Amino acid sequence: MTVAVPPPDPVRTLAEDFTARAAEHDRAGTVPHSNLAALHAAGLVGLTVPRRLGGGGAGLVRASAVVGAIGAADPATALVLAMTLIQHGLIHRDGSSWPRPLADAVGRETATRGALINALRVEPELGTPSRGGLPATRARRDGDGWRITGRKIYSTGAPTLAYGVVFVRTDEDAPRVGNVLVPFDAPGIRIEETWDHMGLRASGSHDTVFEDVFVPGDHAVDLRPPEAWKRPDAQQQAWSCTLLAALYDGVARAAQGWFLRYLRERAPGSLGAPLASLPRFQEAAGENKRLIAVNARLVAGLAAETDADTPPAPQESGFVKLTVTENAIAIVQRAVELSGNAGLSRKNPLERHLRDVLCARIHWPQADAVHAGAGRAALGL
Repeated sequence: MTVAVPPPDPVRTLAEDFTARAAEHDRAGTVPHSNLAALHAAGLVGLTVPRRLGGGGAGLVRASAVVGAIGAADPATALVLAMTLIQHGLIHRDGSSWPRPLADAVGRETATRGALINALRVEPELGTPSRGGLPATRARRDGDGWRITGRKIYSTGAPTLAYGVVFVRTDEDAPRVGNVLVPFDAPGIRIEETWDHMGLRASGSHDTVFEDVFVPGDHAVDLRPPEAWKRPDAQQQAWSCTLLAALYDGVARAAQGWFLRYLRERAPGSLGAPLASLPRFQEAAGENKRLIAVNARLVAGLAAETDADTPPAPQESGFVKLTVTENAIAIVQRAVELSGNAGLSRKNPLERHLRDVLCARIHWPQADAVHAGAGRAALGL
């Protein structure tokens, strides 16, 4: 009798490979170009590009599973991947403001050659535009096209990008605000290597400088009056919150895996048995397992609702992102606390997991915005 052997899981295989190199990229702060090339070769960079364009045609359920698996291995790689998956999850949907031929062209390029894309929004003076204010980056009319000038900070994956979706304001008498698609091979773009952070050190989140960069007129994909941006997009919020939650949950699962191995293997002479035999450590491991199980249900539920075209209100997506990421931080911090010096040693991955998972608090929506928004709604304000 011949027993069928299932084919290897490409995501698992890639994750194992990425794990082996994650510490090296973190230590040096180097962008993992080979990881991104491998993701493209496996068809995962184009995972959320429609099948008619050569992509995987996946929705948020599949995308979140992939980002979570890669996040457990190398969260910097997962973050760069997630940004591209989010953009393609949104620009091809019915009702997108993007001209269909332009969205199709970008989709084909991502599917065929792994072209990465990310939204570039944060600026030195403005911070995140989600808190209000007009961007300093300008779009100036030039014939049928636009000239883009400005600086974006924290441009995740900047050295790897083929496109940036750049948040600008126009120089019109009544300025409009919105997104312009900028090819990164256009003259006038400069990457300044400013990223030197505690966590996600390999994400290449450098400054991107635009100096009178010309783009065709149809590349102004979504310009609106400023007040038209005050209402959050439920789909966009769901995609962003789900993939960020999945990524940092992956970091927590990696930390839990190391912690459990440590408890099984560490047997102090004074105890004469592994730490895993002590109720204190069993309780900690069990509490972490509970939070991981809760996270899995929250991420899966939000992803499934979104794939069914019934995303929750943006505020509820924010609840999921905040809850999952705070659970993830608690998991890693508990593992560090109970593993002692071993947890903070650079020869072990747990200290890296701690630095990486704390970055979850920086991604929008941040805790204070979620809490304040919910409070105003509860009070009817």
